[in-house]
Amino acid sequence: MKLANKELKMLLSCIKKDSRVIIPPMIGYDSGVHLLDGKYIAVATDPCTGVPKEWFGWLLINYAASDVALSGAKPEFCTINLLGPKSTKPATFQKIMKQTCQAADELNIAIVRGHTGMYDSLSDLLGVATVYGSVQPEKLITPANAKPGDLILCTKSIGLETVVNFSLIHKVLAQKLFGVEQQEKLANQVRMQSCVKEALQLAEISGVHAMHDATEGGFIAALNELAEASKVGFRVNWEKIPVCKEVLALQDYFKFNGNQVLAVSSTGTILAAVDAQAQEKVKSALSSNGLSACFLGEFTENKERVLIKAGEEVPFPQVADDPYTLILSGT
Repeated sequence: MKLANKELKMLLSCIKKDSRVIIPPMIGYDSGVHLLDGKYIAVATDPCTGVPKEWFGWLLINYAASDVALSGAKPEFCTINLLGPKSTKPATFQKIMKQTCQAADELNIAIVRGHTGMYDSLSDLLGVATVYGSVQPEKLITPANAKPGDLILCTKSIGLETVVNFSLIHKVLAQKLFGVEQQEKLANQVRMQSCVKEALQLAEISGVHAMHDATEGGFIAALNELAEASKVGFRVNWEKIPVCKEVLALQDYFKFNGNQVLAVSSTGTILAAVDAQAQEKVKSALSSNGLSACFLGEFTENKERVLIKAGEEVPFPQVADDPYTLILSGT
């Protein structure tokens, strides 16, 4: 769960401005950027905890690498922290480190430094990865460049991360809710929680103006943050939003509301602002990765945020109440 924006702004106000920092820590940005020898260095850091243990190291690398790629920078280097309770066995760390190294190798990321420790104050495994990558200044992409008239692009179904992790952690219940065949299919889609490859491809397309990952807070948080950063509004069509049907099954089982459906964590799903003339190139790039381009509405000069549902215009939700933790608890 993230801090509320008001509290987060107070936290960030302590940070001193520095002319070398191009993008300092700000709400809604996937990575920060600093200047080094005429290049921009994109930096992202992310925690990893409460995820399927067999994918812990892979997710640890890909969470932060995805954030860097969304800026148009190729992930190149990283540092790793692996922490656990005092009872953590060395073999557990070794297993996770092997996963981590394999994931870094897949993306050609060099592991530069790290730290491992066991602490009384921890009750579960915790990993933190910081990933670095370089990008030419003119190719930098941020969430702050959506333009009025840009189309709202969504690259994967909302809630995919959540239903995949649920299928792995709560296999029996997932089989009951989704069916045995679908549970097995979802359990093999963990790699969809990375957006490194498609983000780097989209970044090369002229007309892709802004990108953001729908992580904690899902579609609601990501779209609001894009609009806030770009100082625009939007109109989005409910019927066009791709929501995993399994999320609706979870909604019925756990009794959460419709707004929470759109707020469910969807790591690996990119929301982007795309010039209408770039639609075909975007569709082609995503198709080469086995993905479909869903265009859900458009950004507007008018700063109103509108959800069109069953032909009626209603205010888009401002608060993202993400049910991820409730769902993954299985109770």
